[in-house]
Formats: sequence, C-alpha cells, structure tokens
Amino acid sequence: MQTYRLFEIVYVLLGQKKTTAKELSDQFGVSQRTIYRDIDALSLAGIPVYTEKGKGGGISLLPEFILNKSILTEREQHEILSALQVLSGVKAVNTDHVLKKLSAIFNKSMANWLQVDFSDWSSAKDDYFNKFKTAILEHRITEFDYYNTNGEKTRRRIEPIQLWFKSKAWYVKGFCLARQSIRLFKLTRVKNLKVTEKHFTARDPAPSTLLNGPDELSKREVTLKLRIEPEMTYRVFDEFNADKVKKQRDGSHIVTITLPEDHWAYGFVLSYGEYIEVLKPDRIRKIIKDKAKKISKKYL
Repeated sequence: MQTYRLFEIVYVLLGQKKTTAKELSDQFGVSQRTIYRDIDALSLAGIPVYTEKGKGGGISLLPEFILNKSILTEREQHEILSALQVLSGVKAVNTDHVLKKLSAIFNKSMANWLQVDFSDWSSAKDDYFNKFKTAILEHRITEFDYYNTNGEKTRRRIEPIQLWFKSKAWYVKGFCLARQSIRLFKLTRVKNLKVTEKHFTARDPAPSTLLNGPDELSKREVTLKLRIEPEMTYRVFDEFNADKVKKQRDGSHIVTITLPEDHWAYGFVLSYGEYIEVLKPDRIRKIIKDKAKKISKKYL
C-alpha cells in the first residue's frame, strides 16, 4: 500500500506542482505524520521532493524532474502516449485518465495531434464492443442472434477470444460451441447480445482451427480483374492497394483483387454501378451480368 501511495504522491506533485501535507493526508486517509514519512522515503529514493514552510509553502518537486527519464527515450514516451490515444478510439476504460497521468509523468502535453474514432456517422444503440470486451477479459460465455449474408438468423453461444478491426468493420473472434471451431462474427450482424455468468477456461486452439474470414464466408476465394472508369477514381485508391492498380491512358484503372467469393463480393462489384466491368474470370463476369439483368428488369 505504501509503494502505491508513494507513486500517487509523485503523480499528484507532477500534476499540481505544489500541495500540502494536509491535502495529501485527506486524499489518502492517513495522518500528516505518515505523509512526512512518505516524503522522507521519496527523498531517500532519489526523488527531488522538498518542503517549504510558512504561507504559500508546501510540498513540491524540482521543476526539471521527469520520472523514468532514464528508462524510456523521448521517442518511446511519445509512442506510448500515441498508442494510448489510439486506444481511446475504442473507448478503453480509464484511457483518458492514464493518458493524463503518463503525460504528467513524462512532462509532456497530451498527444493531441492524433484523433481516432472507429464509429460510423450514425449513433449506435447497443454498446456491443464493450460488452464483448468485458466477456473476453472475464472469460464469460456470450449468447446472441447472428444474421449471415443471406439474412438467416441463428442463435450462437461462443467463448469470445478477441476483438478484431479489419476492412473497415469490427469482428469478434470466438470459439463457437455449436460449430466446435474458431469463428469470426461481424458486430453489425450481432443482435440481442447477452453476456452470461458462465465462465470458461481459455483454449489454445491448433492453427488449423483458425479461420481467415467471417463465420458465414465460404473458404473459396476468387481473383478478379476489373476495369473501373475514371468517375470512380476516388474509390479506387480508397479501397485497393496501389500496387494492384494500373492506370490506363483513358483514365480508367485495371485492378486485380482477391476476395472470398460470396454475395458480399458480388454486391461490392455491383456497388460501382455502370462504372465497372469484370474482365476475368468469365464465370464471375457471367454472374455479375445475370445479376445486372435481374436488377434492370425491376425498372421496366
């Protein structure tokens, strides 16, 4: 307890610059005599803390003091603060408090050059991210309704392992008790989530049980060669790696991409409307053609 209090005293002094023994004794629920013993302990440990008597006096640190300066380089200190700033984007508990504390310890301002917000422009009704985070940290089984790409609903019970952010979406990875394997579930397709009181023991699954895609995706992948018209250039460099894009003389782009073959992939291609053409493979070209015909019939 004393070690924790000593650290907290240093933190208070770094943040407030000056305080009194009475203020510290009230904050920690100990006597002023104990606080003075703590100050002596800090001095013996090499922390430059000193006291001033009289009006306007108090307990202070030397202004140039920076805790752990010898342990972490300037670059490492900035990287720690930046990493915490990223974590604040996922609403990690007490991230702001930790940021303020470490900023004071490192004698640096907050990493305000970086702002991370993973949410979309709509307001989320259910805080499934933090519910899954709680379940992961506390090893508690979760239950939820899940809708696949065909709109089919199933009730799932999983042992949640990890939250993933991939391809502009959040997923939860967990051991599905019905399928008896590791699966990924897209958070936007999770409904009626319940974190149960039943605990589980963390598994150490074999690499062969890990999937590379969401639960509902086929394992089959397909490589597409696409021609995308100049009107969609703004999307091309948002959604494809530059090394997979070849600009043509007419301003269009030839793009090569490998996707899991499913309804999502077809929908992704069709989202470009008349500004895209599937060049290869012929099988996918025909599928998109048939879907385009079905769409056009609805407008006859």
